[in-house]
Amino acid sequence: MIAPSPAAGFPIEPVIERLSSRAGIQKVPTPKLTLFMRKGFLDAEFCAELMAIIDRDRRPSTVSDYNGDAVFRTSETCDLPADSAATQRLDTMICDFIGLDPAHGEPLQGQRYAVGQEFKAHTDYFEPTGVDFEKYCAVSGQRTWTVMIYLNAVDAGGATRFKAIDKLVPPEQGKLLAWSNLRPNGTPNPSTLHHAMKVRAGTKYVITKWFRERPWV
Repeated sequence: MIAPSPAAGFPIEPVIERLSSRAGIQKVPTPKLTLFMRKGFLDAEFCAELMAIIDRDRRPSTVSDYNGDAVFRTSETCDLPADSAATQRLDTMICDFIGLDPAHGEPLQGQRYAVGQEFKAHTDYFEPTGVDFEKYCAVSGQRTWTVMIYLNAVDAGGATRFKAIDKLVPPEQGKLLAWSNLRPNGTPNPSTLHHAMKVRAGTKYVITKWFRERPWV
């Protein structure tokens, strides 16, 4: 493990302190993982603008460390264009909110889930014993924090389930979730296992931003 750096999101205590002091934040009361929620982080107009970008630029989603399940992740992904004013505005909002150094952030992604699509139970950190760990982590290190924003509500399904605490978070326009992928000691936290459950009616749109131990290059 590299030397701890608060700018990278580890140790996690400075981020917890920052988020706990912000208005409108809810910290999920569990010792198993560090999870915050904030309703109304984005307004309806901005959400609609971002959904249009995702619709325009989406591609099939991929996974690291393929496990042989061809339907493990069936959503579509959008790499938000870095030179877009909307992307730059959103990136600034997220980094200012969580208080992490933008240099440690991965490029913004959007996800789109049509009826029947899902991302089965997974963690956002890279498994240290995984065959592709060095490929994904040799330069920028492990993922420290995840920020996820729902861009819309759906007619049925599409909740995010955190399995270790059996908590369901339904999609809600503009709602932000932020969680640490690491324990306080800096090791990956398996209790962050979460399932983007199947959409039963409608289409779900999500924005995701990950932060790393070292600057993203």
